[in-house]
Amino acid sequence: MSNPGAEINFRGHFGIPFFSQIHFSIGSTGVTAFDIFDDSNPNVNLRVRKAIRSLTHRDYFAANEQLEILSLGWRLNRRNYLSAGIYQEMDIFSYFPKDLAVLVNEGNTNYINQPFDFSQASFTAEVLTVYHVGLNHKLNNKLTIGARAKIYSGIFNVESTDNQGTFTTTLNEGGNGFYRQTASDIDVVVNTSGFASLRDEQDNTVDQAAADLLKRSMLGGNIGMGLDLGATYKVNEQFIVTGAVQDIGMMFQRTDVENYRYYGSYETQGIEPLFPEQENTGAIPYWDLFEDEVDANLQDETLNESYVTWRPIKFNTTMEFGFGRAFLPCNYRLVEEVRYMNAIGLLLSGVSRPKGITPSMAAYYDKLITEKFGFRAAYTIDDYSFTNIGLMAHRTFGSFNIYLAANNLLGFANFAKANSTSLQLGMQFIFDDRSTQ
Repeated sequence: MSNPGAEINFRGHFGIPFFSQIHFSIGSTGVTAFDIFDDSNPNVNLRVRKAIRSLTHRDYFAANEQLEILSLGWRLNRRNYLSAGIYQEMDIFSYFPKDLAVLVNEGNTNYINQPFDFSQASFTAEVLTVYHVGLNHKLNNKLTIGARAKIYSGIFNVESTDNQGTFTTTLNEGGNGFYRQTASDIDVVVNTSGFASLRDEQDNTVDQAAADLLKRSMLGGNIGMGLDLGATYKVNEQFIVTGAVQDIGMMFQRTDVENYRYYGSYETQGIEPLFPEQENTGAIPYWDLFEDEVDANLQDETLNESYVTWRPIKFNTTMEFGFGRAFLPCNYRLVEEVRYMNAIGLLLSGVSRPKGITPSMAAYYDKLITEKFGFRAAYTIDDYSFTNIGLMAHRTFGSFNIYLAANNLLGFANFAKANSTSLQLGMQFIFDDRSTQ
């Protein structure tokens, strides 16, 4: 979604339903699919172990998808522009729980006296529909502000954050070759909404399940509220500064909720570590052994308690300088008339996640080739890569506008080796006095 405080110099807009914005992005820091599936090393276990050791607990996997179902807007008067719309969004984010991955993949034989930290397990995932209405207000020739109110209609949610506890193997002080396994203050909670009813209703047909999901997307499930804020300031004719904060909001997960909790502390003793090394070539079922250990010594509960989740808040600010004065009307970016044939800019952005903000910085160059056609080239630095080159092209046919954007173009040569990629497509009608000339 765009900055609600962007400068708008057209009478109205209407997006092609389901095609006004289609966005998809996916990324993983620290490791790529090629690292796992590289055929040059036939031992998949060694490839997985090498990948695990190369990652840290700050590495993460993220995926986001947005499909704009409806988008429209119209000018109320000289200073105010009203917009409204509906879009569907999926957002998945997970930190890499390195300690737990090492424990279940390698065991604890080589990690005596080293605690395995359960707080590293942290992930969120949600699918929802968003209904929004916004107002853009031009205060004066320099400053434009805007706000967008949102209602979230939840479809699915799963989250597990704020986990705690450690698992440690130590050698007994008496030096008799005995080991002590200690689980301290384990408390792991996984909250879900929207899954239990589909699982329990085994006689549901595909049509019934689809009808249930459609009902949830139309305010028939869990509900939340949110707000977008934005502004644009013209320092002078050539230099513009913008800023926006999006999805300041929360979801109230109250229906179709199921929570799973493992908690407790225990201490056991044995002659060997819990997961001893094995000389033969057979793989040791570390996960099965660990699961049996947990089940035998920790308490587990399945509850139906409501919970609250915060939306991932998005921040961005842009500084843009235009040059090469133009006198051509254009609807580039659906925001403002182009006053210059060229523009350079710097975009700083970030998304709030359970353990902090994931930042990015992009430098870009805009070029208007003709009245109807232009492009943007960008270079981005983020957690995924220092070699992210993106390109966007836009074309106008009368009042019809279409654009296509892609990031990390270098990764298109081999997706398996790319840490991230994203694609975006949009089609809409822009109604301007000059569009009919």
